Amino acid sequence: MAAWLIVLGVIVLAIAYVFYNYFRIRRMGEGTAEMMEMAEIIRSGAATFLKTEYRTISIVVLLVALVFSLFIEKTSGITFLIGACMSSAVCVLGMRSATYANVRTANRARETLSIGETVKVALCGGSISGLSVQAFGMLGLVLVLVIWKGIDPAATGRGLLANLPCNPSIMRVTTYSLGCSLVAMFNRVAGGNYTKAADISSDILAKLRHDMPEDDSRVPNVVADFIGDNVNDIAGNCSDLLESFVATMAAAIMIAVTLFNGAQGAVSQATFDATCIYPIVLAGGGLLGCVLGLGYAAFRKMGDNPSKELNLATWISAGITIVVGFFSALLVFGKVELYADFRLGWLSPWLSSVLGILSGIAIGSITEYYTSTDYNPTKKLAQIATEGEAFVVTKGDAIGSRSCLLPILVIGVALFLSGKICGTYGIALSSLGMLAFVGATVSIDAFGPIADNAGGLAESCHLPENVRVITDKLDAVGNTTAAIGKGFAIGSAAFATVSLIVAYVGNYTSAASEPILNIASYVVVAGGIIGGALIEYFSALLTDNTIESARKMADEGDRQLSVPGVLEGKVKPDYNKLFRMAASQALKTMLLPSVMALLIPIVGGFLFGVEFVGGLLVGATIMAIPRALFMGNSGGAFDNAKKYIESGALEGHGKGSPAHKAAVVGDTVGDTRKDVVGVALDIFIKTMSTVANTFATLFSHFTLIK
Repeated sequence: MAAWLIVLGVIVLAIAYVFYNYFRIRRMGEGTAEMMEMAEIIRSGAATFLKTEYRTISIVVLLVALVFSLFIEKTSGITFLIGACMSSAVCVLGMRSATYANVRTANRARETLSIGETVKVALCGGSISGLSVQAFGMLGLVLVLVIWKGIDPAATGRGLLANLPCNPSIMRVTTYSLGCSLVAMFNRVAGGNYTKAADISSDILAKLRHDMPEDDSRVPNVVADFIGDNVNDIAGNCSDLLESFVATMAAAIMIAVTLFNGAQGAVSQATFDATCIYPIVLAGGGLLGCVLGLGYAAFRKMGDNPSKELNLATWISAGITIVVGFFSALLVFGKVELYADFRLGWLSPWLSSVLGILSGIAIGSITEYYTSTDYNPTKKLAQIATEGEAFVVTKGDAIGSRSCLLPILVIGVALFLSGKICGTYGIALSSLGMLAFVGATVSIDAFGPIADNAGGLAESCHLPENVRVITDKLDAVGNTTAAIGKGFAIGSAAFATVSLIVAYVGNYTSAASEPILNIASYVVVAGGIIGGALIEYFSALLTDNTIESARKMADEGDRQLSVPGVLEGKVKPDYNKLFRMAASQALKTMLLPSVMALLIPIVGGFLFGVEFVGGLLVGATIMAIPRALFMGNSGGAFDNAKKYIESGALEGHGKGSPAHKAAVVGDTVGDTRKDVVGVALDIFIKTMSTVANTFATLFSHFTLIK
């Protein structure tokens, strides 16, 4: 009980700091009348989109919750709703804070002409998103565990109408995680379509068709793009990482149950309790580290190197997480008997978590190398733009493919070592270790779209050139932090999915047997092949939807620019009409991909059995991880190569040059990759894995084709 109270105390501290930052942002000035007007348009458009989206999401969530309570386990519908509510609350809070922080960041640059002071405002806004992800994700899970008095490995439960076999403790944890997953899938798919359709269409209109400045507010698609940055890169990203974070804690608890049942009395209840408590305590230590790391960055005097300041916050958060994790492992595991898989005693769980933490930092660094303008891959991509569009796209593809090996090697080695050190439980803790300081990584990732919006506001509101120099520098740093954030999200999804697959096999394996998925079985191979093909189909579906939406929005933007007075700046475009079009297209496209992630494992499990679904998950994961890394890193390199040319770093080839236009084409190709497909693939595999865990015992009892 003392451990729960301490963790709850840390959660309350983090939430208090979140709202302190929120009200601090609100008290800052917004700047000129033009800035205030544009900020209100962005804020109103983003809020309207989320309200419209959540009208659809709420109906689906309520129906799914009803099915769980009626037919699976009577309280699981409630926990599903709690997960959906926590994810939704983080989305709304993160988006609202970002739409307040963007204009205040631009205004702080205008008032102080100081990079350090401007960074603080953007990071303050980002920290609201980041700390909310970790605090609310933990709050929901801790409430589920406290209200229903922890985990009972031998419990049995039933639905209100049906009496299907399940463990209600496990069902509550998995349905809480699934509630987070479903909202994340809707947000990522809809938000990605909205923002990239707006972004691509604005690039086509401003840079290719009309030769106008990038963030010119005369182009209505530009303002829609500002809104899209918030509904996808903030709201969508928050729900994405919250879902990963919750899924890893859920997987660790499920594996703890499997280990205890498999031991058949060889270890005590105290050992089982320790394996359930440690993931929550480790995550609480990470949350404390994030509060301290971000708080230090917020209140110290910053210099003119934003990357250094942001990296410092991450290192402090990770360092505190490691230290707290060490002492927590000593206290939790130091005096209980341990499983034979814990080869280094009570140090084993801690070392597994450290492997995950180091992997997260390594993947971030690798992503930065392949996408930042400070390193050769992106510089060479910018240089080859002088040869034309075909060279840009081909070179960008090569960078994306090359960038996959090292992150996957890091993931593979970390999973292997953590399994050797601490068995299947170690794999889950390695996953959780990578996400234990997710509050800091999401905060720094959210810095990117806030800085991007600030730069757009500076351009569209005609602020002086010296202000735009500051916002452009922050925008360039933000592009890199956003790319790192995508790499981190994909890496964490890989860890989370592997731990969920391990938990899935344990969930349907009888207590007397060792959890094994026979990869040589034709049933598993069939599932694996189909799982891999589904990733390609899912990618194509999202790409087609986005391009079709972008085409329609570009045509509408062109029509509005042809209205007399719009190009001259004397008449305002009809922003709301374009916003409605973007929202309508996004909402049309979000249902099918989301329903696919829910139904594919359910249909596969009831038709072909648990092993088929195991193969499905393995095949989809093996295909999705390199695919997502390729999409994210090639897209990031395309984007920053364009920014590199726009900054004047490529002598003789500035804005409007043939090289710049070739880079714009590359960026247009990369937009859908990094902000639609890449970020949605990781949620697709996590959602399928969470659904599979939820229904694992049912698949083992009810299979049509045996």
